[in-house]
Amino acid sequence: MTVASDLLQKHIKTLVDDNAQWQTLIGDEILWELAYAPALGHPARLSGREEVVRHATWFVGAVQNFRFSDLRLYPLADPEGAVAEVKGEGLIKATQRIYQQDYVVFLRAKDGKIVFLREYFDPVRAAKALNAQILGLES
Repeated sequence: MTVASDLLQKHIKTLVDDNAQWQTLIGDEILWELAYAPALGHPARLSGREEVVRHATWFVGAVQNFRFSDLRLYPLADPEGAVAEVKGEGLIKATQRIYQQDYVVFLRAKDGKIVFLREYFDPVRAAKALNAQILGLES
């Protein structure tokens, strides 16, 4: 296992279940790209510890019984890079709707910390669970 794949596994394990522990994994200059989040009115990029922790805290507070499963890790030739595919499922507290998602996550590490995440997910699934509009979608 590489540094990055180990961090990616810990990211998935602790993001929701032990967010305080998760916060110890991230670097101060972290950049988290959420390619499809703007369709939900969320930012495409979160820059720095404060923004990233704020977003993660929002997510943890918005879901109940959220669990990741079927984690598949792909270490890259560069030990500071890794990719994962993972499924997630939980209840959105505000809507009482089940949220099921497939994620692809790219991670870069530096000095043993997560410094970059790029996350891909289906915004339609998220919008349905959150009872949110998909921005830019013509009626």
